[in-house]
Amino acid sequence: MEDPAASGAGSQPANGNGNGNGGGKGKQAAPKGRETFRSQRRESEGSVDCPTLEFEYGDADVHAAELSELYSYTENPEFTTNRRCFEEDFKTQVQGKEWLELEEDAQKTYVMGLLDRLEVVSRERRLKVARAVLYLAQGTFGECDSEVDVLHWSRYNCFLLYQMGTFSAFLELLHMEIDNSQACSSALRKPAISIADSTELRVLLSVLYLMVENIRLERETDSCGWRTARETFRTELSFSMHNEEPFALLLFSMVTKFCSGLAPHFPIKKVLLLLWKVVMQLLTKQDSLDIYNERDLFKTEEPTTEEEEEPAGDGERALDGELDLLEQDPLVPPPPSQAPLSAEQVAFPKGLPWAPKVRQKDIEHFLELSRNKFIGFTLGQDTDTLVGLPRPIHESVKTLKQHKYISIADVQIKNEEELEKCPMSLGEEVVPETPCEILYQGMLYSLPQYMIALLKILLAAAPTSKAKTDSINILADVLPEEMPITVLQSMKLGIDVNRHKEIIVKSISALLLLLLKHFKLNHIYQFEYVSQHLVFANCIPLILKFFNQNILSYITAKNSISVLDYPCCTIQDLPELTTESLEAGENNQFCWRNLFSCINLLRLLNKLTKWKHSRTMEAKYGPFLRAALMLVVFKSAPILKRALKVKQAMLQLYVLKLLKIQTKYLGRQWRKSNMKTMSAIYQKVRHRMNDDWAYGNDIDARPWDFQAEECTLRANIEAFNSRRYDRPQDSEFSPVDNCLQSVLGQRLDLPEDFHYSYEIWLEREVFSQPICWEELLQNH
Repeated sequence: MEDPAASGAGSQPANGNGNGNGGGKGKQAAPKGRETFRSQRRESEGSVDCPTLEFEYGDADVHAAELSELYSYTENPEFTTNRRCFEEDFKTQVQGKEWLELEEDAQKTYVMGLLDRLEVVSRERRLKVARAVLYLAQGTFGECDSEVDVLHWSRYNCFLLYQMGTFSAFLELLHMEIDNSQACSSALRKPAISIADSTELRVLLSVLYLMVENIRLERETDSCGWRTARETFRTELSFSMHNEEPFALLLFSMVTKFCSGLAPHFPIKKVLLLLWKVVMQLLTKQDSLDIYNERDLFKTEEPTTEEEEEPAGDGERALDGELDLLEQDPLVPPPPSQAPLSAEQVAFPKGLPWAPKVRQKDIEHFLELSRNKFIGFTLGQDTDTLVGLPRPIHESVKTLKQHKYISIADVQIKNEEELEKCPMSLGEEVVPETPCEILYQGMLYSLPQYMIALLKILLAAAPTSKAKTDSINILADVLPEEMPITVLQSMKLGIDVNRHKEIIVKSISALLLLLLKHFKLNHIYQFEYVSQHLVFANCIPLILKFFNQNILSYITAKNSISVLDYPCCTIQDLPELTTESLEAGENNQFCWRNLFSCINLLRLLNKLTKWKHSRTMEAKYGPFLRAALMLVVFKSAPILKRALKVKQAMLQLYVLKLLKIQTKYLGRQWRKSNMKTMSAIYQKVRHRMNDDWAYGNDIDARPWDFQAEECTLRANIEAFNSRRYDRPQDSEFSPVDNCLQSVLGQRLDLPEDFHYSYEIWLEREVFSQPICWEELLQNH
């Protein structure tokens, strides 16, 4: 894979100050002072032009937007084709009625007939029937009067299609089309691939996506039958179907096949969108995980065991959509439309809006330093013996233990250590067959290829990437057969291409974050295994390269044409488009998918670097840790600071988290020049009780320790995977039969020619060999 550092985020190494400024003296002092003043002024004025964004983060966008992003604008003529195929078939089966006029039993009968007609040899006839099914899944828009009606009937028809077995039928067709070597070889021979090369695949994937997305959506008005169908569908996706691998693994294999160049005609955007939604339907909802982690630590009297998750415990609920992290000024009076608040109405909480956490390692480290200082030796991991230590140390240890935090990861690591130490006494581990566990087992042996493929596509879709002849072509399912001639057509295609790339970034960022979140809950070493392969595949510099752009322009990009979006384009006559209307774009405050993608990538970067000092160390330690690319070596601080210009609290929170991780390695001068950022970190980001992020130096940061830390983690991951998934059937701990009679009484299958050479073997191996009976008796 191309190293993103070569052309973007890490083109220059960071110096000790972390801000790229030299440390000259004398005549250089005045210019340096002016530059410092300018940087502080830019920091304070950077986000003046950006209003506060009213953005609500969630699993996905609204239902209509998620459906519309499935189609490119180049595909719009195919809506009419699908309708025509359905009407031609429907008229031959039902006389004098429309689809919406039929009773449910008659609709089921017609669907059964469609599935029967789908099993034909002719590809052309099969495609027409598949288009008729797709028209049903799209909501039979020819009989609807409004967008609401189209969405309603699309959902109704998808449940009906699933109950009649349509999903399984289309899954078999997808298997056939993936293995279609003729289509692959034809695409490889073409000099330029267009949307026409993926027609069959796009129809099949569209039907599967519409069924997954419509069934996934939960409404309070859903009937009991629909709720039961949803649970059955989730189970069907989670486990193997028809003795085949889970559906998500089939889609992962399509991604790797596309990136390898063996199937360049695959419509990769549809594959990624479907893969993301299938994984989301496999697994517990992300909202449920966030709610699970929203605990009020002020009410916790004893150490708790819970997942150490990013969003909830960091004041996110108090920040999301309400505050701007850097520009909030308590001295600014309220707007004239708001009545001034009295002193009784204003209540300022005492202290910071969270309780500090302490890890077991923090307590051990504190006692190690204290014992070395006062008594001259240490007691290892003993945190109870305080003999010889002064009284203030006793009080400090008591306070630390009151705020001790035990995560699920700590419990899982301890259990894994016990299983490695005592494999016989503890017995075989019972692993629950959860959907997450099944997905990990299926991904395990090809997981490095999956991660590399996803990052390759993400690199090709990033707006900072430069087009190269040898890069993968992600535009095969958006480019028309005939390239545009007029300026208007070119502008429309340009918007479509940019929109296409944005949707790909959105799906990959959401998919990777979802995998990391669920694997971390399932087992910490599954999370670490995925994380390490993402790091080894240059995920950290790739994300930094993504943010090394005008991120405010990216978030406010207007690469959409609402009149061409589904379902609007299916029920309304297309107005005349002009170059002026396309240049003006949509009148929206921001682009939801782009802001969603940015937050996902920041959260992903946080998960990859949290508690991984080897991945955040300074440039001078690079030679020791070439595999774990680091934040500071790619000068991420100025890149991330520019992202703070976006006035959205959740995005700014994760930016500040990333800055907090590396402040102690950026040097004193950087901290002096960025005091406003330091204050924002202190106010908005959770801190550990004995955290030295704001003033700590890297004197004790020895690179060989971090290298050993990364190598130890990798060894633990390999031991975990080997013990749980690569265990041989005949274990070395299996019991041995020591009974002479039973051993000699076992029947052995001898080769056919054994009796011919038996006497020769006895003469050579037994009779001609001298026997020392004394030695034999002694050994016995």
